[in-house]
Amino acid sequence: MSNLYKLSTHIYADGADKESLLKLYADPLIKGLTTNPTLMHKAGIKDFETFARDVLLVVKDKPISFEIFGNTFPEMIRQARKISAWQKNVYVKIPITDEKGISSDPVIEELSKEGVQLNVTALLTLKQVESTRLALQLGVPAIISIFAGRIADTGRDPEPVFVAAKKILADHPSAQLLWGSVREIFNIIQADRCGCDIVTVPYDILTKARKMMGTDLTQLSVETVQMFHNDARAAGFSL
Repeated sequence: MSNLYKLSTHIYADGADKESLLKLYADPLIKGLTTNPTLMHKAGIKDFETFARDVLLVVKDKPISFEIFGNTFPEMIRQARKISAWQKNVYVKIPITDEKGISSDPVIEELSKEGVQLNVTALLTLKQVESTRLALQLGVPAIISIFAGRIADTGRDPEPVFVAAKKILADHPSAQLLWGSVREIFNIIQADRCGCDIVTVPYDILTKARKMMGTDLTQLSVETVQMFHNDARAAGFSL
């Protein structure tokens, strides 16, 4: 059995390709699903609601997150209420700020008070975690998504951020901490050792993790050398 099954952290699949999402939904390793407007745009989706409702015809007993795309607080709230009403397993993704960098905490607080299950997304700082925690209602399910990959892209180590965030959320058991923006298989291990409740994994990395995770390094070294030799022969190199 893959080492992926031994993790304490739940693996969520991240994507917007309907066929792949539904295939992953049926996989017992996958505990939930997420998507966002960027992934949906790349997948060629033109009608947000039609796509979401079509997926929800099948996805009924695992959490799934759909992200709002309004940029005024009233519009964000309107869209969130509409999306939340689609099905009981739906979480509504709310970006931590609007496009101008104004905090979405008022939106988060209002929706959480209404009992809307939220996935607060695109967090990068502990200050954002602290303010989000205060905006969320105790007892209302929520996910707090910190984008580890984007933190790492700036040359910073994301692990201390998650360790500290876990402590901030310690007295809020209904709020789950999510390691987002996975770039490589090792990020999954990092998420697990930081005590994250969830890690979102893109389809290509999940496929690679199933194949590579726990591979014997000596054998992998031999396979790497074999690859170099095979590619040199295929190229017809000579000296």
